[in-house]
Amino acid sequence: MAQISFPSQLKRLTERHPKPANYRFSYGTAGFRTNGSLLDSVLFRVGVLAGLRSKRLEGKTVGIMITASHNPEEDNGVKIVDPYGEMLEADWEIYATALANAPNTEMFIGFLDTIVCDQKIDLFQASKVVYARDTRPSGLLLVNALRDGLDAIGAIGRDEGICTTPILHYIVRCINTAGTRENYGEASAEGYYKKLSDAYRVLVEHQPTPPKLVVDCANGVGALALQQLAQHLFPILEFSSVNTDTENSSLLNHDCGADYVKTRQIWAPNVGNLIADGERGCALDGDADRLVYFYRDRGHFRLLDGDKIAALASIFITQLIEQSGLDTEKIYVGVVQTAYANGSSTKFYETRKLALECVPTGVKHLHHVAERFPIGIYFEANGHGTVLFSQPVLDAIYEREPISPTQAAALRYLKALANMINQAVGDALSDMLMVEAILAHMKFGPVEWDSLYLELPNRLVKIIVPDRSIFRTEDAERRLVSPSELQERMDDITFQYPQGRAFVRPSGTEDCVRLYAESTHRYQTDEMAYRLAGLIYDEVGGDPATRPPEFL
Repeated sequence: MAQISFPSQLKRLTERHPKPANYRFSYGTAGFRTNGSLLDSVLFRVGVLAGLRSKRLEGKTVGIMITASHNPEEDNGVKIVDPYGEMLEADWEIYATALANAPNTEMFIGFLDTIVCDQKIDLFQASKVVYARDTRPSGLLLVNALRDGLDAIGAIGRDEGICTTPILHYIVRCINTAGTRENYGEASAEGYYKKLSDAYRVLVEHQPTPPKLVVDCANGVGALALQQLAQHLFPILEFSSVNTDTENSSLLNHDCGADYVKTRQIWAPNVGNLIADGERGCALDGDADRLVYFYRDRGHFRLLDGDKIAALASIFITQLIEQSGLDTEKIYVGVVQTAYANGSSTKFYETRKLALECVPTGVKHLHHVAERFPIGIYFEANGHGTVLFSQPVLDAIYEREPISPTQAAALRYLKALANMINQAVGDALSDMLMVEAILAHMKFGPVEWDSLYLELPNRLVKIIVPDRSIFRTEDAERRLVSPSELQERMDDITFQYPQGRAFVRPSGTEDCVRLYAESTHRYQTDEMAYRLAGLIYDEVGGDPATRPPEFL
């Protein structure tokens, strides 16, 4: 039994939310995520842990987001947000997993005892947690379990209702920086819309109004947020929003949204007829933290994914630094990629001699490394990313006295970019405004943007396997360590294709592995991907019912 004197209601409320038998939870790259019907006990326990986290941080507010992002509507998930809007500290992910898997009340309280002792937590310290959810029907019941968890540990909760993941991260950061020199803004959704739109207006001053932007909202919470943001941006930027049905939950992410567009490499069925030749559109995911663009080129679909967004941002920000009169030896752009980054994008940065790092998949890895650069740009190819301005760079931008109109304009635009870009987390709406502003400044249409480099044709394949945990990787997930000899057999295939590259890694959010393949020609890339997928099925004994015929 616990030696710590926990609140009297803890045991009673814990027993109200028993853990499902014979199921193991794991705090992955995006927190806990699985079928929503299994998560009641997890939400309760996450509420308790978030309360302890706030107490450990001397009462700073932490956040909880209930979402499963691009997953089907029957799934749900939860993640804890640290005080500056960043992901939960890695050591506490271990605590989260241990608490979620405690089989009974006694062991759960025993784990809590260990955490309190290890972290020297004062249980009398006040604690505050702000939480929100996306539009999934399971979210409301999960919020009730979360509230029980907060009550059980004596934490004060603030319910933001239904909102996007990036808005929740933004609010957490605003609350914790209020009254400091790092004050991030007004801690509300309205404050978020106003901050982004005000900065966008500065960036596009004197620029012509672009055509309406087609936005695929994935039938998710991003549709509601875009509707509010549009009111702040009218008439300088207008939208043609599609897939905005948030009432019919079965439509969430169904044949639409950023993950569908990126994976299938085609627009949603009801989007293509809205895009004229040479015009652009974009797609959000279910919780609006991912963004990909696309356009029609002589009738054909063309994708502008996270790699292309990062390239566009790197050019524009580098130009502004050079025009601003800032010290380019100390203030420069660094780019962080994962193994999913297209090989041509990597060569693009190498040619321009930009600082470049490759890290394992997951925003927590990208964000951490991007913070090391004066200005760090990170985007996963799936469209999840942002730009981080370090505090010394922000100080230099605000303290610099311009000596010419060019310098004054560049500094003004750098300030506006830093305000408009959500520096707490990847944010589809913020990134969308960044792209629109840069395209306006550079007088680029989607064709010119796409021409920054010629992307190698690539294919992403999801493979259902009996046990994804047997897949272990190294070299930023670019090489397999286990199953043994599978990497060598994959190499035998990829070496047969010009500029062939492929890797496989276990998903951090779903019960599957993901295979990425690229080479110089589309038909060769598809052939290589299907051969590799078949090899993996043969190696690990994948369920025949889930094996597409092209993998045979």
